[in-house]
Amino acid sequence: MPPKTQPIDPLASENHETLLRLHEELLRVRHAELALAERYKQQEMRTPTHFGVGQEAVAVGVCAALEKTDVAYSHHRSHNHFLAKGGSVYRLAAELFGRETGCSRGRGGSVHLTDLSCGFVASSAILGEAMSAATGSALAFRLGNEKRIATAFFGDAVAEEGAFYECLSYAALKKLPVLYVCENNGYATESPLSIRQPAGADISGRVASFGVRTIKAEGNDVLAVLTAAREAVAYLRTEGTPVFLECATYRWLEHVGPFYDHELGRTYRTEQEVAGWQDKCPVIKSRAAILEAGAADEATLDKMQTDIQAVIQADIEKAYGDPWPDPQQLFDNIY
Repeated sequence: MPPKTQPIDPLASENHETLLRLHEELLRVRHAELALAERYKQQEMRTPTHFGVGQEAVAVGVCAALEKTDVAYSHHRSHNHFLAKGGSVYRLAAELFGRETGCSRGRGGSVHLTDLSCGFVASSAILGEAMSAATGSALAFRLGNEKRIATAFFGDAVAEEGAFYECLSYAALKKLPVLYVCENNGYATESPLSIRQPAGADISGRVASFGVRTIKAEGNDVLAVLTAAREAVAYLRTEGTPVFLECATYRWLEHVGPFYDHELGRTYRTEQEVAGWQDKCPVIKSRAAILEAGAADEATLDKMQTDIQAVIQADIEKAYGDPWPDPQQLFDNIY
């Protein structure tokens, strides 16, 4: 009788270097968002800003599976994806301050970020735009016989847009190398999924009806996301057909702005609900995994966090002191 096959432990299969690299990136994204949210309260960033605190594991896990030459598109809650794909905190902060040194030269603000050097093409406030644009890039890669992947990050509300189904149909028909990443945080602004879709509705189930491969992952566990993203990317590189990755996650702060909803007296969700999701914090999960694996001790991880926070604060202060765009260039690049 052959020996029983033991289940693979994702934690044991990851080397220490990977665990630490993921955790470092989680910390960079988390503390950049926290620092920018705190600075936003001073009313020096005159741009509507949607912070992604709590949802970092999706961006970090997916982007860790991509190559620099692969491209990504994002939506209004774009900071996590911009940073995880290789964008700098300094250029993000400068953009929020409206400075010339911002990633969009101070013209785009929070929801219109770009950095072609790392493959982050664009973010947009239009619901479904990321999905449409990524599908277009994937078509270009297919026509040009380029071995690259286009990735779109979007929320669960996009599944209620016509463009969602048009993109799925076209990508499946044309066999396009596009990775659709749904960050299902259960809310569209302040409307929960329960009042927008029938009970038992399954986004991935609808996607599968188009013949698109679907994968679900625990969106607050960066290792789970990385494992799922690697599976998706490997399939895309070999088969060249679309993959849909749905990650269950949760945003901590208000839909747009730097505060918690309960601080402003909003009642569409309770403080207890948010606290329940904070107990599932991606950073805490990652830290626990590192300690369990023996990849680092408490002191090392504390120093990592302190060092990252110091660099972030220095980047923000540097960005704040940068020059404004030249008013004479106001109409440049307008078509």
